[in-house]
Amino acid sequence: MERTELGQLLLVGVPGAELDLETATLFRRIQPGGFILFGRNIKSPKQLRQFIDDLRDLSSREPIVGIDQEGGRVSRLKMIGNEPPNAQQLRLKGDESLIRQHGRLTGELLRIFGFNLDLCPVLDISFDDEADNSLRGRCWGTGVSQVVQFAGAFNRELVSAGVLTCGKHFPGYAGAGLDPHHDLPVISRTKADLESCELAIFRQFVDEVSAMMVGHAWYPAFDQEKVPASLSANVIQGLLKSELKYDGLVMTDDLDMGAAINSAGFDETIPKAITAGSDMVMICHRVNLAEQAYYLLTRLEPEITDRALASVTKLKSRLAPPTQFSEARFQELDRQVWNLRVATLGEERAAQRSPDDGKRSPVEMY
Repeated sequence: MERTELGQLLLVGVPGAELDLETATLFRRIQPGGFILFGRNIKSPKQLRQFIDDLRDLSSREPIVGIDQEGGRVSRLKMIGNEPPNAQQLRLKGDESLIRQHGRLTGELLRIFGFNLDLCPVLDISFDDEADNSLRGRCWGTGVSQVVQFAGAFNRELVSAGVLTCGKHFPGYAGAGLDPHHDLPVISRTKADLESCELAIFRQFVDEVSAMMVGHAWYPAFDQEKVPASLSANVIQGLLKSELKYDGLVMTDDLDMGAAINSAGFDETIPKAITAGSDMVMICHRVNLAEQAYYLLTRLEPEITDRALASVTKLKSRLAPPTQFSEARFQELDRQVWNLRVATLGEERAAQRSPDDGKRSPVEMY
């Protein structure tokens, strides 16, 4: 197998706001299948488009270029523009037309910069809007039908704009009492409980989202051994692929998160994730470990990596090239984001950003 083949199974972060020689050399050598960008990569509209063009130029195959652009505090583009309302604010407003507008604007903004995958919608249900489990403000509903309706409307508009989507966090973080950015949550809900709630939502999206992200939480209903779902064959192969009949791309959540790091060493997480059924592994911050990850992939049996490579190739056949960049068009779309914010929150609240804005909270970092 060619050296560059297995790099396609890596979705990696990029340090800084421009490519340094060392990073560019690494990416040319291992040819990651995709990149995920964060606030650290974004300084200005023109710089962002050039940055993504440079990443594409390094790649022998069109890369996935992803971002977390949900709304509220998980809005990477607020580094250079207005912060869209979050899912909770939009669902409390209860106007589906505003949610569709949010999806359309998000898609158009991402396309002019060259992004082709948005790592959303969040398909988790909110049992408690104040829960400290990283989901605060990010859930589209407090009941199954509400999540399906509102997340579905947002998802369809993104796809219509030419941006692929990723449902998260399978099989549901709602019951977590801990933030997986720090520790491995234990979600002790029964299979019946999950079926009636979390899984009822994910079942509705198996044919709607382009990819599915598996989260870092332990579900005793599926695994007696303490193992994150992201490394669990029972969850990925047994539940997601066999039972729910999902045949799209499966990716891990960030393997730099505490829930993953504290559960298994880096040398174990990479092969375990792919063997369990994931098609791409995500390394957001320790970019220097991407080559080590590639080496670990070379030690897997070809039938395992061939399955994953086929899934990546299938998704990449749907990637749309960037639209033409226009600073004026960005400013117009950004003005519409502000108008959406005012329509959702009112002018006084719209002038206030997320309470944790400017802090390096885990959700902002990852």
